[in-house]
Amino acid sequence: MAHAYTPGLKVAAKTEIEKTRKLPLLGDVLVKKDDMIDARTIVAKTELPGKVYPINVAGQLALGKASELPEAMLKKEGDQVTKGELVAQSKGFFGFFKSEYKAPITGTVSQISGITGQVIFNAPAIPVEIDAYVDGKVLEEIPKEGVIMGTTGVHIQGIIGLGGETQGEIMMASSSPETILNETMITEAMKGKVIVAGSKVTPEALKKSKEIGVKGIISGCFEYQDIKDILGRDLGVAITGHEDIGFTLILTEGFGTIPMAQRTFDLLKKYEGYKASINGATQIRAGVMRPEIIITHNENIDDNTSKDYAQTGIETGDQIRIIRAPYFGKLGTVVSLPVELHKVESGTWVRVMIANVDGKDVLIPRANIEMIEK
Repeated sequence: MAHAYTPGLKVAAKTEIEKTRKLPLLGDVLVKKDDMIDARTIVAKTELPGKVYPINVAGQLALGKASELPEAMLKKEGDQVTKGELVAQSKGFFGFFKSEYKAPITGTVSQISGITGQVIFNAPAIPVEIDAYVDGKVLEEIPKEGVIMGTTGVHIQGIIGLGGETQGEIMMASSSPETILNETMITEAMKGKVIVAGSKVTPEALKKSKEIGVKGIISGCFEYQDIKDILGRDLGVAITGHEDIGFTLILTEGFGTIPMAQRTFDLLKKYEGYKASINGATQIRAGVMRPEIIITHNENIDDNTSKDYAQTGIETGDQIRIIRAPYFGKLGTVVSLPVELHKVESGTWVRVMIANVDGKDVLIPRANIEMIEK
């Protein structure tokens, strides 16, 4: 049977979560299947090749022919060198007027060419390690690449985020979903924590959080124009998560001033003091990626609202978020799903729903909403 389904944000009190942890290049996997490990455990490591420096050493020494280079080299292929160390020297005239060449970097002589007159220096390899990210069990090993981690707990997705992966204990900085978090509410006790704001966080609060050493901030909203002040540039359309802002910022509702969804706020408050794994990486074009908050726990949760929306579709009573004007950012509840098409202001005939928003039933195109998946 056909049904209406609009993918949306997950706000689950308890769900099974799988995270694939893979290296950018082949390397070594350090854990085994079925191992129970901590989020900070290194599960795989490799080395990225260092930067390559091709230098025309024959020219630097003013050699007559490139073929004279191997004889002028004081180092062989594979030798380690230190920046400023003498690596090549010409014969000169009758032992005088010798030309010298010193290593441009600390690294390795990887190639000496008597054809081109070039010496290729390689900077040291860059070690790369990936951690488990979540407390849990190694479900699968991916040979020479990484693992698939499994855990159980809270899984909350945000609208947009900045900054990458981090972990820290959840700490409530706001007393309600409507609270605006300002700098006077940031304290030294928040160092190393993932703090929870309400509807909004101010730029001054972000600055103070960075100074104190807060690991992450979860807020309903932030002002879009203030993003440039944090990044030093406009927010682009590519993937986020690589910003070096000193912490990870996750917005659960969007830009402006919108109270954090009550269910989201209540879940974070319930698990205050628990360790959270958060990631601000966001991609809103091809291959949607949402920022996320994962809180591992094994408590029994009576959550009768959990359902597979991909199978059931949108139904009466489901909670939605409206993603276009005039109700942008508002939360609502599905009242009915008319079968017939309706004509909207643009003249287009579209499928719609009737949703209760702020106590009033309104007609909304189905393309203008996203589910809040529980």
